[in-house]
Amino acid sequence: MKEELEQLGRKANEKHLENKKFFAKLKKKPPKQMDYLMQELHEEEFRRTDCLDCGNCCKTTGPLFTQADIERIAKHLKMRPSKFIDEYLRVDEENDYVLQQVPCAFLGSDNYCSIYKVRPKACREFPHTDRKKFHQISNLTLKNVAICPAAYNIVEEMKKRIKI
Repeated sequence: MKEELEQLGRKANEKHLENKKFFAKLKKKPPKQMDYLMQELHEEEFRRTDCLDCGNCCKTTGPLFTQADIERIAKHLKMRPSKFIDEYLRVDEENDYVLQQVPCAFLGSDNYCSIYKVRPKACREFPHTDRKKFHQISNLTLKNVAICPAAYNIVEEMKKRIKI
């Protein structure tokens, strides 16, 4: 997996312009069955992909934490929300709560998340490839293909199936 992740950044970079053009066209004229196709591609890919083999998202990027996430996780950890924020989070340039550092403090050496059942919404939804109106999050997807091998594979398959 380490070798695959090293190649992922290079491959994503090589495909960046192609993907950017594809998503620009997709935004202008999304196919009628787009949500169904994305659900299908997402499910197909995650039948082959086990996130526990990778964990790159948790090692290299941090999710946004909503107020609901903070309260839920703090309760799970038996902490006050303010203590949770002080210990684990910071406010970024867009005024969102994010991790103070990566890799995520809740990621174990076995790629298991110690707060998995109460993890942030952004973690539950990552890599966002089964989201409705997928074409509206193209900038996020362009970033995620360089982080997540599954997202990369989904976008490559998507380009084969959607002719624009």
